[in-house]
Amino acid sequence: MSILIGIGIVTTVTTFYLGRKGWLAFHKVVGISPGLLTYQDYDAPLSLATLSLQQLTLNKQHLKNLSEQKLRQLKRIDEKVSGYHAAIHDQHKTPAITEAQFVLNKMLQIRLPEMLATHYQLTDINVTNVNSEKRLEASELLQSVLDNIEQRLDRLLAQMDEEQLQELRVMKHYINSHDS
Repeated sequence: MSILIGIGIVTTVTTFYLGRKGWLAFHKVVGISPGLLTYQDYDAPLSLATLSLQQLTLNKQHLKNLSEQKLRQLKRIDEKVSGYHAAIHDQHKTPAITEAQFVLNKMLQIRLPEMLATHYQLTDINVTNVNSEKRLEASELLQSVLDNIEQRLDRLLAQMDEEQLQELRVMKHYINSHDS
């Protein structure tokens, strides 16, 4: 009887051990790490501590006084810039830069950080000559710039999609014309 209990325990432990090894090997094959997956709630309040930008290089100090709406918009802009750079990289050719792309790049790399720095100076420093009207105007101007950048990004992404669709149409037309 004790032999049967011993065989049962050894079988159970062996099954558990091999099952776990197989489960981990399966995860390794498909390229994920068990236990490291984190859920990201996009509706959760966004704070400066949780904000991570991949493409935009901005001084976190200058983002300190921004509202959650502006932080979300900056995150959206960063994600669109990331998609834009990925689309350019996926073309596998050196693209000719257009004026719209040049202006957008200058806005993202130079003007946006400058605007954020100026906005931070106006909203953070408790100077008596900077009244609430000037702070409100600074906030509205910054919002206008963020909206402008996002609209430019949307137009460029739509233009790139249209160009890629046109290339597919040309390839299809070429292949269909040589089907004879």
